[in-house]
Amino acid sequence: MNELFPIFLKLDRLNTLVVGGGNVALEKASALLRNSPAARVTMVAPMFRAETLEFLKGYPQVVLFERGFELADLDGRDLVICATDNRSLHEEIKEVCAERHLLCNVADTPDLCDFYLGSIVQKGDLKIAISTNGKSPTLAKRIRAFLEDVIPEEIQEGLEGMEAVRKTLKGDFQEKIRVLNELTKGVIFRK
Repeated sequence: MNELFPIFLKLDRLNTLVVGGGNVALEKASALLRNSPAARVTMVAPMFRAETLEFLKGYPQVVLFERGFELADLDGRDLVICATDNRSLHEEIKEVCAERHLLCNVADTPDLCDFYLGSIVQKGDLKIAISTNGKSPTLAKRIRAFLEDVIPEEIQEGLEGMEAVRKTLKGDFQEKIRVLNELTKGVIFRK
């Protein structure tokens, strides 16, 4: 059973460290920045792939340190993502993160992760995160593609309409929920 608790983080208010500069680091950094373009991210690695540097040109707030990881890199961080091919380095970082109460994700190593990066569907303000509890990121990507296909682009108009209605509702919380449930009970996605 998947016992993970899904949350949506305001990454522009947090300080995230990505350790690594290769393909996996690019995948993790791009996931963070595509979902939260103002995310505060620092990356440290002995070298960065040209594709990583090219992608990061669109994110001037990302700070790069082209050198090996140092324990001081953890100072002031809220989240840490390890994305190298060095398991012993990952284990060392994870241990220090645990001591400092920092959340840590270690790419492709579920036993060292405090959290996973899910597969994300986004249409306007609607965002859905998909988790397979680390079992099959490939299946999560297929489910994401399916949902992207069936959720209409017009969903944003519906969200804005519901927000406008919600702002006009009077009464207690239970009454507001009753009215909103009534308004949305017929929502069915058809392609």
